[in-house]
Amino acid sequence: MEEATTTEGTFCLQQVTITESSEDDYQYEEIPADEDFSLQEGDEDLAKALHTMHEQTIDAQIMAQRPGQITKQSLSETPEIVDDFLCNFLIRMGMNRTLDCFQTEWYELMQRGVLEPKDVGFVPDAYTCNQHLERENIYLKKEMENYKFAANKAKEALLKMQRERDFHRMHHKRVVQEKNRLINDIKRLKTHYALYEPMLRQLNEKYEILLREKMLTSLERDKVVGQITGLQATLQSLESGSNIHIPVMKVGHWCDREAGLVGPSQRALRQAKEQKVHSAVNVHDSAKDPAKQMSKKYPKDSEFPEGIQVNPYLACAKKCVRPLKSGIYRLSNTLKVHDLAVTCLALHPRKDIIVTGSDDRLWKMWAFPNGNIIVKGEGHTDWLSGCCFHPSERCRYTLRGHKDSVNSIEFFPFSNIILTSSADKTLSLWDARTGLCAQTFYGHLHSCNHATFNMKGDTIVSCDSYGVLKLWDVRRGVPMVSIDAGPHPGNQVAFDPSGHIVAAASNDGTVKTLELKSGHLSSLLGHEDKVQSVIFDHMAEHLISGGSDGTIRIWN
Repeated sequence: MEEATTTEGTFCLQQVTITESSEDDYQYEEIPADEDFSLQEGDEDLAKALHTMHEQTIDAQIMAQRPGQITKQSLSETPEIVDDFLCNFLIRMGMNRTLDCFQTEWYELMQRGVLEPKDVGFVPDAYTCNQHLERENIYLKKEMENYKFAANKAKEALLKMQRERDFHRMHHKRVVQEKNRLINDIKRLKTHYALYEPMLRQLNEKYEILLREKMLTSLERDKVVGQITGLQATLQSLESGSNIHIPVMKVGHWCDREAGLVGPSQRALRQAKEQKVHSAVNVHDSAKDPAKQMSKKYPKDSEFPEGIQVNPYLACAKKCVRPLKSGIYRLSNTLKVHDLAVTCLALHPRKDIIVTGSDDRLWKMWAFPNGNIIVKGEGHTDWLSGCCFHPSERCRYTLRGHKDSVNSIEFFPFSNIILTSSADKTLSLWDARTGLCAQTFYGHLHSCNHATFNMKGDTIVSCDSYGVLKLWDVRRGVPMVSIDAGPHPGNQVAFDPSGHIVAAASNDGTVKTLELKSGHLSSLLGHEDKVQSVIFDHMAEHLISGGSDGTIRIWN
């Protein structure tokens, strides 16, 4: 048997079997028998030796019968095997004799097979087990505290959520009650409106009829005034005894007679009569027209024209401008005019001067096409949405009729007609003298962003928030052509002076050009951001566009 010391200071025993070799060449020395040798032990020792030899013989027979019974036992430090535990205990206590007796009897029983494998089991280490259980107990207590804390938090959160649920449930019930009440009110209002809708339709028809009759009455009045003037002149001439040729009078205008038929006395008489008639007409008109009464109070107010006058630029456009093919414009110049987006453009009616407005709260006047700045203005507290060369210095009328924001407004040149476009998907024509809506155009499915006349005034082009362009017949009030240039919104449209090409500023950063005769639609690329406005020059030789990149682009 050998003794081995482990790292923890414990001991273990290992059984070593020494086999006899029959091929050993060692020469044993013969010991001569001593004549005087005699057994000094007693009979008891002899009996014990015989008994031991007998037991060894029996053990040899058992081993021969069970050659695979004894196997090498595996060692373990903790927990220890029974024999190792007892041997280590006896060694530590110094009980060597008890150890010898234990080892002798233990291994004899093992060799005989009396001890079963279950008897040679593990001995639990009570101290180690207790430490392990204590650590586990401490860990479980900490876990229990954590779980209690989490449970309290969850309980508080649950109570809070229950209170919020009750509050939202109550609020939901109140909202549902309000919704039901509003639904009932809407149904009642719809029923009420349905009762008045036929009456409103009749009143609208009557209004349109009365408006037409009023316009006809105005024309008849002008005609009667002319006839009265002529009759007064004839009567005056008859009273004076002169035989004068009576010319044909034009409606609403004074006609000069031929120079050969008018003498000095007749000319003086006519001037006196004209002054008398004009003063009477002015008094009569000022009594009926509140705008003329206001003109005495505001001397800077200009007079509204009596009717539609001839556009002097129309003849020039017919003479000088030839139809251009769509898509021939090329970018010729780029002017960085503002730090922020250019929101609006305006061209001087006679001169090559452009005014621009921007999100940087400034307006600037430029010479065209070189781009030299003439003057700039500041003082606005927010971005500019529009600019014009001839503003009204005060509000003279408020036109009411659109149901949503008004996005554009412009006068038909040399007339009292105003064109507006609105987010309510309609266009409207207004009489500036009376402030009444003369006609409404329906057809757009989305918000109308801009609308404008051609030079003749018989066609309108408009664009909406989905990029759809529509051409309208002013007389009939219906769309003639609809072009889908979307899906990006169209911000502004413009006719060239000839009326053959339409340009549109698009949110996709391009300028769309449409040739009306062929219907060909093309795009001009150049801007780095949305195109906000577009105009033609007087001769249609240049196309000017302003964009959100702070530049205006000139196209030849």
